[in-house]
Parts: sequence; structure tokens; C-alpha cells
Amino acid sequence: MHPVMAKYIFFTGGVVSSLGKGITAASLGRLLKARGLTVSIQKLDPYINVDAGTMNPYQHGEVFVTEDGAETDLDLGHYERFIDEKLTRRNNVTTGQIYASVIEKERRGDYLGATVQVVPHITNEIKATITRVAETQAADVYIIEVGGTVGDIESLPFLEAIRQIRHDVGDENVMYVHLTLVPHLGAADELKTKPTQHSVRELRGIGISPDAIVVRTSSHHRISTDLKEKIALFCGVPAHAVVGNVDAPTIYKVPLNLEAEGLAEAVVQKLDLPVRKGTPELEEWAAMVERIERPAHRIRIALVGKYVELKDAYISINEALYHAGIFHDTAVDIVRVDSETIEEHGLRVLDDAAGILVAPGFGARGVKGKLRAIQHARENKIPFLGICYGMQLACVEFARNICGLEDAMTTEVDEATTNNVIDFLPDQRNLDFKGGTMRLGAYDCVLEPGSLAAKAYGALEISERHRHRYEFNNKYKALFEEHRMVFSGHHVVGRTTLVEVIELPPSVHPWFVGTQAHPEFKSRPTRPSPLYRDFVGAALAQSPRQAPLGAQLTRS
Repeated sequence: MHPVMAKYIFFTGGVVSSLGKGITAASLGRLLKARGLTVSIQKLDPYINVDAGTMNPYQHGEVFVTEDGAETDLDLGHYERFIDEKLTRRNNVTTGQIYASVIEKERRGDYLGATVQVVPHITNEIKATITRVAETQAADVYIIEVGGTVGDIESLPFLEAIRQIRHDVGDENVMYVHLTLVPHLGAADELKTKPTQHSVRELRGIGISPDAIVVRTSSHHRISTDLKEKIALFCGVPAHAVVGNVDAPTIYKVPLNLEAEGLAEAVVQKLDLPVRKGTPELEEWAAMVERIERPAHRIRIALVGKYVELKDAYISINEALYHAGIFHDTAVDIVRVDSETIEEHGLRVLDDAAGILVAPGFGARGVKGKLRAIQHARENKIPFLGICYGMQLACVEFARNICGLEDAMTTEVDEATTNNVIDFLPDQRNLDFKGGTMRLGAYDCVLEPGSLAAKAYGALEISERHRHRYEFNNKYKALFEEHRMVFSGHHVVGRTTLVEVIELPPSVHPWFVGTQAHPEFKSRPTRPSPLYRDFVGAALAQSPRQAPLGAQLTRS
């Protein structure tokens, strides 16, 4: 039975950016679920882009795609992985969306000639997006992360909106959690609380008094009880609501650390939540963390892509590989290989890889290097997984080197190719706008009995998320099949059958699979993606199982 009034927990950040608000919010969600509560999490992003779909991965990291096809902030991936719930487009709100909605209403005359202002019109729209999630998702608790850092000018309307929500729904239904940094000064060998005090003062100046403070410190400098009491005194929060959050060897240990610090209990007490009696159900999570920290084996997987300099650009792929490693009690050492490096310096960077994954992407840059990596995996019987663009380029490589179509290419790279084995979706031609124009979100797929994909999923009918504009050109299907390519997964649209999964038979290659989908988006630490799980399993079977050395390698 749900509470009469929804309960809201708002996360804000101070001092510096990149403190891990998303991981902390997701970890709290995990702890509340362990107490029998239902949880939903929303991200408020202050940038003016309507969504993350057209943003440069080097600036923003990965675009995470929800089940309903929204291109969202990567933090939604963390939320889904930690609370194990499918979120929707409503769980990610941007300044661009808010202003677009308000301007559209103004043009329609909805405001009846009133002067449209930040307060109340923008703030009311923000509040509406928050309460709309509460109305449609029917959870016990709603966790809302406000992007950016307190003091940023672009986040002020969001902070004003969440300040007003306490007035609207009552103090007993709202909790503010502020995440700050307590830096360590080497010369004095001291942790300094003054930045946290100033950050809280800035937040109070906006009209928000935090109910709990989560302080980030390094693993070598844990915050003492005396410092917690000092922060509590100067920032006006109960001492038990000042929570340490140290660096962890894996993000999946953060919920356990925060449980030990008492964050969830502080939340339960403040909001008077109807939690299940007894110890929180964290045994499975703790066992999973134990496997991460003490793996039995270790392998190296080469991740070949064009955005490898920024780890966050492929964060869901990283996590899916780590999840697969957890399943196999194996530390996965991801070797990030820039495909242009292969073009310039050859394939030596792949020498020690037990498996090769070619990542998704767009455009022509680095394509030659990806094609060489795919050929190397195919010819040397190295387990291979191609994701989206990686699957498409596996088709190009096969067409060129096996089927004899030397100029085969995707029209994304060469519109003039005479062998367009990968081509534009028919209804996506002559686009003026790029945002939200791809095949996005969950699509059904029917798998061929006995295929590697069917064995991985243990089912013939599956659903995975997509993000692409180009498809395999079916006029080449018979030629590929003559040369022993297996088309093991299809999505049917009317009278059109779209290729979803390709693979080589085990008699040709031990494990070679490409998928048009992004199965990494649905992978969970306690329930890995089937394709990633079997890919890592194949790599493990093909390589000597190395004993763990030094620090574990699944930190993320």
C-alpha cells in the first residue's frame, strides 16, 4: 500500500562537480528497495539541449537509451543498474525541455496574455515534471538528482522549484541531501570542512536547508566522528545525518558503505517511511561485491572505438563487461583501443586480448581501424562481439574479405558505394533535424533455434534497446548465407524483416556475434546481459585463466 502523499528526496551537489551524486542517489535507491520500498529516480539536467542525443560524447559521455526510446543522461544507466527498474523519458528533464514546453504554451495562449517569467512559469513547469513522475510511476519514494553544482547560474530555476515543493507538499514529505567534498590538505595533513560549510551557506541562501550531508573523501582519509559533529554543528543538521562516502574500489560497494554510515536510516527517520521489518535484504548485493573484490580469474578484453579517451563514452558497455565478469568470477581488464591507433600503428595493441568488442559510433573516422580489428578477430578465432555500428562493420568486413565485394561499405561512410551492404532506413532520408530521428528504444527480436544468440538468451523471442539509423541491406542476405554467415535474429516491420543479430557458426569460429541492438543498456550487476555474459565466457574459455594480480580491475 502506497503512502497517501509521495515522498521526495532531492540530491544537490556542492564544492566541485563529478563527486558522484548519481551513484550516491542510485545507491540510496538500492538501500530503500532492500527495505521493501518501491523507488523511482529522476535526473534534472540544467543544460539547454532538449536531450543528450546530439551531444558530443567527449563533453557529455554516453547517451543512455530508455525502454521507451528517450536519449538521456548517462546517470539514468546508473539508476537502472542499481535499483533494477526500467525508467522512461520522464525520468530525465532538461532546461531545453522545460523552456520548449513553456514557450509552446505561451504561443498557444495558455497563459492568457500574462507576462511569462522564470518564476512562476518555468518553476511551475519543473515542478509539474517532478509530480508527473510521481503520478504515473506510483513508487513509495522519488529520488531527484539536480545536475550541476550549487552556485551554477543555470541550475537556479531547478533549485527554486525544489525549494517550493517542500512548501507545496509539506516538510514531512521532503528531504534534501547535499553532497560535498571534504578535501585533504597534505601540508597540514588535515581534512578541511570549510568548503562544505560555504556550500551549505550558498544552498541556504537559495532557501534550502539540507536535512542530510554526504561528504566525499578519499579512501585514505575517512571522516572522523569529531568532524561529522563539527559539520553538523556549523551546517545545522543532525550528527547522525552527516554521512561519510569514501572512495570505493568498485561503485557497487557504495551502497554497502552508505548502509554502514546510516544514510538510509536517516532517510527512513526523516520521512517516516513504512519499511519492512528486519535486516535490509542486501545479501545478494554483498555477495556480488565479494566476487568483484576477490575474483578467481582475470582476462583482457579489447574495446575498440573512437571515443576511448573518455571512459564515460562507453560506460554501459564497460559495466556490462564487468557484470559478465562477475558472473564468471572473473576480473575483466578492459583495454581501450582507439581504432585510429590501429590504422596508424597496426594490430599489435590487440595481441593480448582474449576477446575483441567493436563499439558503436557514428561517422567515418576510425572505420578502417575497426574493420582491421574485426578481420583480426575473425581470422584468428578470437571471440568477437559487435555492438550496433560494430555489427554493421562486421557485415562490411565479411562482404569485402569473404564475399569478394571489395568496395562494400555502409552508406553512412560512402554514399556512392556500389555495394551498400548497410544502408539508410527508408523513412530517414532527407532529414533536416537529427535529434530523436533514429530507431530508438525497445524492439522485439525473434531468434533462430540453435543459434549462439538463442543459447545465450534461453529464449526465441527477446527485446533489446536500439539507437541507430542504418540497417543491413537484405538484398545481400543470400550471398552472405552462401558464405556461411548466419542471420540469427530478426525484427519484423509489416512486410519488412530487419536483421538484428548475425553470427558465424561454431564450425567456422568459436564465438563471433554482432547485434544491431545495445544489450548493455539492460545489463545488471546481478543479472548480466546474455550476449555479454557468453562473450566473456567464450573469451575465458579461449584464454589461459590468469590468477588475480594486484588490485582488482572492475572499478568503475
